[in-house]
Amino acid sequence: MSLPKRYNPTTAEPARRDQWLADGIYHFNPDQSGVIYSIDTPPPTVSGHLHLGHVYSYSHTDFMARFMRMNGRNVFYPMGFDDNGLPTERLVERRENITAALAGRQAFIERCLAVSEEAEKDYRELWQRLGLSIDWRYSYRSIDAHSRKLAQWSFIDLYHKGLAYQQEAPAIWCPECQTAIAQAELNDLEREAAFYTLAFGLDDDRTLEIATTRPELLPACVAVFVHPEDGRFTHLIGRQAMVPLFGQRVSILADPEADPAKGTGAVMCCTFGDQTDVAWWHIHRLPLIEAIGRDGRLTTAAAAFAGHTVPEARTAIVAALRQAGQLLGSRPIAQAVRVHERCDTPVEYIVARQWFIRVLDFKEELLAAGEQISWQPPHMAARYRQWVENLAWDWGISRQRTFGVPFPAWTCAACGQIVLADEADLPVDPVESEPPRPCPACNGRSFLPERDVMDTWATSSLSPQIVGQFFADPALYAQVYPFALRPQAHEIIRTWAFYTIVKSHHHWGKVPFETIAISGWGLAPEGTGKISKSRGGGPVAPLAMIEQYSADAVRYWAASTGFGRDAVISEEKVQAGAKLVTKLWNVARFSQRFLETAETGKPESPHAFTLGDRWLLARTQQLIERVTALMWDYDYATAKSETETFFWSVLADNYLEMAKQRLYDGGPSGDGARFALGEALLATLKLFAPFLPFVTEQIYEGLFAAAGDSIHRAAWPVGDESWRDDTAVAHGNLLIDIATAVRRYKSEHNLSLGAELPPLILAAQDADLVQALAAAASDLQSITRAQTVRVEAALAGRVVGEVDNGRITLCLGTPDTQPSN
Repeated sequence: MSLPKRYNPTTAEPARRDQWLADGIYHFNPDQSGVIYSIDTPPPTVSGHLHLGHVYSYSHTDFMARFMRMNGRNVFYPMGFDDNGLPTERLVERRENITAALAGRQAFIERCLAVSEEAEKDYRELWQRLGLSIDWRYSYRSIDAHSRKLAQWSFIDLYHKGLAYQQEAPAIWCPECQTAIAQAELNDLEREAAFYTLAFGLDDDRTLEIATTRPELLPACVAVFVHPEDGRFTHLIGRQAMVPLFGQRVSILADPEADPAKGTGAVMCCTFGDQTDVAWWHIHRLPLIEAIGRDGRLTTAAAAFAGHTVPEARTAIVAALRQAGQLLGSRPIAQAVRVHERCDTPVEYIVARQWFIRVLDFKEELLAAGEQISWQPPHMAARYRQWVENLAWDWGISRQRTFGVPFPAWTCAACGQIVLADEADLPVDPVESEPPRPCPACNGRSFLPERDVMDTWATSSLSPQIVGQFFADPALYAQVYPFALRPQAHEIIRTWAFYTIVKSHHHWGKVPFETIAISGWGLAPEGTGKISKSRGGGPVAPLAMIEQYSADAVRYWAASTGFGRDAVISEEKVQAGAKLVTKLWNVARFSQRFLETAETGKPESPHAFTLGDRWLLARTQQLIERVTALMWDYDYATAKSETETFFWSVLADNYLEMAKQRLYDGGPSGDGARFALGEALLATLKLFAPFLPFVTEQIYEGLFAAAGDSIHRAAWPVGDESWRDDTAVAHGNLLIDIATAVRRYKSEHNLSLGAELPPLILAAQDADLVQALAAAASDLQSITRAQTVRVEAALAGRVVGEVDNGRITLCLGTPDTQPSN
């Protein structure tokens, strides 16, 4: 197939995508022998439009999948869609302007299913247009029947093992999303705040100064704490203080967690302002006053301030304290506030009945599991370790929402006994169905269905089992689990990675994957932070960028930064990728005429190869070995960079200029050049294939492939040991230095690079060097456009430059009367 003059990715890429899908190029073959490379692909959360940050991170996985496939691995590369739970609910509320309360539970669930299905079509279109080598036969939704069944089975199994329990306890609560959340769903948000110093009354009419950032919690104050060794307050321990404005008397207690250096050293304990309040409430058996409700407004415990939002109440209470003379001062401070990662709303702590999974009792086992996994890059293991070491809560999995996987449980109305669904009936919706049996404790038949749904991570943490078809295809599951690779972002190490490891440990006692590869974020062009699909999706839509520059060009940008590193979205790098695609096509098209006439196999005579040919083959062998090692180490960014450097500086800009005359001349003198060019170009295409799958396939099909062959099913290059030649590399590099010096001379004298020069005389003293340069005269003449090239032991003509630290001097002689051919 002849390569057309121009490569048009706008038409070529979609056509190639369709061909790949029709031919099943990326299909996993469960009957194939050999090593399986299974990928636990992150299912994108259905919460808005995908953005270039997703393109960035998902491309990284594809680079490795393509590399492994070309290295003979039987690649299992599925795709899922995380479409259950709070993110999808929020998307539906925004798009449809409805809530579950307004629409009704079942109608709202149906809208969630419809909206998520529509969004998933857009996601699939983008992934296919980007060229992800996914086997779409293995795709799933985290809300489909199999996923719901597996999540409910997991809950029942954990319950029977004593690892799932229900308890009324302080829970982290998002007033905006109206649900409990887990510790892992918290972020710290820096904001400006005020530190207020308040006057608490003592029984001797003196005052105790206490500083706080949350005066709105005064109605929920149940104690004052001081450090037991803080001499300023030891005489007050055991006495009582009166809370300003609200008047309740509270005990002054000692606890080592009170920080003498913070504020005044005395701190009020309210139910609840933070995790320390929760801990003190437990340890000291303090009373409970709930001053903030689930809607984020103050309760009747706040008396005249009831009904106010937290910010409103703070303003009103500060004003009342000032009027009462109980506000002693205030000063601005920078404060880190715990917020819900989904909406940036400051969280509260309320008492609610919740389901929990035990993790605090298993810290050592979970730390050991993390050590069994290979982390890419390695320093990311520390994030996992720090998270586990600092865990303070068991995993709360109850969510007070509508759309999600229901708990397969009912509570006996008579005695409170929990009754679970039978495995054979899963998945079930307890709101819509009855339990399978009467209450085993009292034989009661009246039940209260569990109305909460599970945290979405309770399902996503089973992604290896979902995509491995744990129930539907046990043979497949046995082949792919544990998975070879878990690719994911760094901010969900504490959630998806951790919870998957927890579930795998609790259910099966093993780690779920061999390697975790952590991608960074795609940052907005101004570098201000991570792009979020639920908050707009960034300045440029991925499909628009692809249509403008090509999928290969966008992938080139994504390959420019390695695992674990954030990258600013750079249109300049995408443009550089488009330029590379064009140059690769032009080099291939230029080479086509010579490769079509090339003899098959390596020329038998060693004299067929010039120094330039041997240099190219040796550099190709070095490149293959280097890039292969980098890819096995998951360093695709350096692998791409070094392949690109080779293509531009070795093959395109220098070797082709060296060999051009011999290639055009044809005949035996060009056999070595044609062979070296073919081998180097083929290796370059294969090394680029994981990053630029479309253009490399098009060129491979046109120049190298038999009918129906794909570069993405071809063997990864290994080169040839006979190409290894350190001397050829060293001497060939000198040829490039000479060519560079000549180009510099032309530039300084306003000559075009193609301008013919007078005879070029190279003066060198080293006998071996003289011999090597003399043998390379034809290559040097071609690349420098000199009329002739001579190598002499003494200076002759006008000196125009030096290379190799003065070992070679470049001179120009008297022009020939007749130009050389």
